[in-house]
Amino acid sequence: MSNNKYRIALAGNPNTGKSTLFNALTGMNQHTGNWPGKTVEQAIGLFTYESDTYEIIDLPGTYSLYSNSTDEEVARDFIIFEKPDVTLVVVDATSLERNLNLALQVLEMTSSVILCVNLIDEATKKGITVNAKILSTQLGIPVVTMSARNKIGIDSLLSTIQQMVLGKISVRPLVVPYSEEVETKIKELEPSIKDLFGDQYPTRWIALRLLDGDTKLLQSLTDKLVEKENNHLHVKERVIL
Repeated sequence: MSNNKYRIALAGNPNTGKSTLFNALTGMNQHTGNWPGKTVEQAIGLFTYESDTYEIIDLPGTYSLYSNSTDEEVARDFIIFEKPDVTLVVVDATSLERNLNLALQVLEMTSSVILCVNLIDEATKKGITVNAKILSTQLGIPVVTMSARNKIGIDSLLSTIQQMVLGKISVRPLVVPYSEEVETKIKELEPSIKDLFGDQYPTRWIALRLLDGDTKLLQSLTDKLVEKENNHLHVKERVIL
């Protein structure tokens, strides 16, 4: 039997039931603190499924993943730099169109994404039907409908997470097309980004952020480059010594 440990990021807009899902998965097996160097609360929990252990990190609830606030930076940096095995994006079934904006941003950053369409019971009361199969086909990722509060769909979610970490699900994330001018600039920037970072980070997404004038991301990336260079120098010093 396998006994692996995986990391999961939990992302979503405020009021989508993200914390309810976090609590449903982890129960009392969780703790809170602050993100390193930030005044933003960090919640981390553990759960097991079929002998594997999962550490789940509840990212701050945000409407986007740009650099407009500390919450957004924290959520963005975790997905990009910490590279969780799976990112769950929780959306409200009653406000799907508005919530999908964040999901599309996450898809530009990582392909290991599961969309959790929560509050499906509320949607049913309002006469809203969500076709998970069509949504999954359109987005190119697994979609699970659920009600975290009523523990509906949790088993299906756990099974989907397991299949994803084991590489049994093939994903083809939707690539959002931009104007011809923007697409041309992306193609011009991508080779330089690849030269600097290789395949470490999604070049298309970084190109988009740079075109958007995201100076805070640029600073974070620069810090990572410096850190990488310093680590490389330390390794060389040890070899010489």
